[in-house]
Amino acid sequence: MARAAEVAYAELRRMILSGDAAAGSRLGEAELAEALGLSRTPVREALQRLDADGLVEVLPHRGARVVRWTTTDLAEIFELRGLLEPYAAARAARRGVPAEAVAELEACCAQMEQAAAARDFQHVAELNDRFHGRVIDLSGNRRLPALLTSVVHAPLVLGTFRRYDAAALERSMHHHRELVAALRAGDPAWAEAVMRSHIRAAADHLIDSDRK
Repeated sequence: MARAAEVAYAELRRMILSGDAAAGSRLGEAELAEALGLSRTPVREALQRLDADGLVEVLPHRGARVVRWTTTDLAEIFELRGLLEPYAAARAARRGVPAEAVAELEACCAQMEQAAAARDFQHVAELNDRFHGRVIDLSGNRRLPALLTSVVHAPLVLGTFRRYDAAALERSMHHHRELVAALRAGDPAWAEAVMRSHIRAAADHLIDSDRK
């Protein structure tokens, strides 16, 4: 059963982050179980995990639906990211990032740039998620991943990168490269400043486009 719940969770998460399951859409247990070839129990467990992640809203006696984020929600999400992720980047730089981890982040940057050039925005979002998650892990603060899970993933639901114009996309890729340079140099102030600029730029672009 645990394996079935993992399969259901991974597939439903993919559907939400890719936009296959649109914001606000209903997620019926019976329909999902049939589509995935599973029983309803693992689907129910997966929906509860996604609810904890902030990707799904489970409504008593009314099933579940993909979370729909308002402009106010986005502002609050990015405010939290703007506080927590610069701290994580500075802490990672202060602790010292091993050469193999720097190489891993550089490879992720290269893959993101290739995906962006191909306009494969789903892959860009997945790689971006991996990049930010790795920086958080490198901070060494064991509580940060749980704190940031919902606020890091939530904007991806909205197809963040699909809303970027060429200049915004290039700026985002440059921020990632500069952050890796700051981590390689072991400079906490630089890493913190780059991450803060990166989050602020993403927030301004996404919130502005959401208002239009």
